[in-house]
Amino acid sequence: MMKKPIESMAALSEQLGRPARFMEVCGTHTMAAFRTGLRSLLPEGVSLISGPGCPVCVTTTSYIDKAVAIAGTAGTSVYTFGDMLKVPGTESSLEQARAGGSDVNIVYSPIDALDAAKAHPDIRTVFLGVGFETTTPTVGWTIRKAKEDGVGNYSVLCAHKTIPEAMTVLLESGDVAIDGFMCPGHVSVITGSQIYEPISRDQGVPCVVAGFEIGDMASAIEMLLKQIVQNRSAVEIQYTRSVTRTGNAAAQELCNALFDKSDAQWRGIGTIPGSGLKLKDEFAEHDAGRIFADLELPEPVAPKGCMCGDVLRGTSRPTDCPLFREECSPSNPVGPCMVSSEGTCAAYFKYGETLEGSLSR
Repeated sequence: MMKKPIESMAALSEQLGRPARFMEVCGTHTMAAFRTGLRSLLPEGVSLISGPGCPVCVTTTSYIDKAVAIAGTAGTSVYTFGDMLKVPGTESSLEQARAGGSDVNIVYSPIDALDAAKAHPDIRTVFLGVGFETTTPTVGWTIRKAKEDGVGNYSVLCAHKTIPEAMTVLLESGDVAIDGFMCPGHVSVITGSQIYEPISRDQGVPCVVAGFEIGDMASAIEMLLKQIVQNRSAVEIQYTRSVTRTGNAAAQELCNALFDKSDAQWRGIGTIPGSGLKLKDEFAEHDAGRIFADLELPEPVAPKGCMCGDVLRGTSRPTDCPLFREECSPSNPVGPCMVSSEGTCAAYFKYGETLEGSLSR
């Protein structure tokens, strides 16, 4: 199964006659590329760069600070996915806040938080809405349901972001050479592959939507190499068993009904115009950002010495960071790239020692 795409990649790389660098945008791809040993199978001159496709990792320190402050407010319960718990804020993490007495709860779905709000109407229930296009529809559904059912004590602290704008900014910054994108499969199930068409058309960069098995990713790299050799830049779908060009119309309609596009802050990148999603005014009673607008927050300070921002832009590898492995580890993370299960630093930490030869690729 793997022999054919590997041989094809090698032949295409030789035909190209120059190095080719592809960015896997999705954090799940990053982890899978290490776990399966894909990086070690790539031909000389073909390399993968990890991008900003980990939603926890690109969430800013100021967001964590606000979440911690909300959790410390009397009569309030905060609900979050587990990856958010250890992400350091300026003065505290949610885990530390919980240890100090704040009501912070881990859930597997925002629906669990909505159910908790219904069960405890006297408690203000806040879900931390962090994620890309994949998770936004589910969070949006809970907000619409809360409004329909009159669950006024349920709200969401929104930090939802959209991927294509970040991809464009990385290309236009010129900080790192990117010859093509391995586009995220989960996101594309919702959005369809059409969201990447302006990138291939206007930036002249090939895009291939890939699945998460080693054969999927190898085939996607083969397809990217073919486009470069043929002097093409198009959006292609390797992950045809799950992704179409137009995506999930019902999910898109739901998101469009609840959210407006907005500017958003990305860790390590800065403000990206039009890359965020904010709740429409008609859902203001469920917008924790507005409900808790007057909280006093510390001036946000990123962890000293942490290179997570550089890693997210693809300009540095985790092993370039002086804190990596010594001071920063999954049990004692300094930055979010080591916290999240999709973080690049976590992937390097877990698999790097056994894949030493592939780390330079």
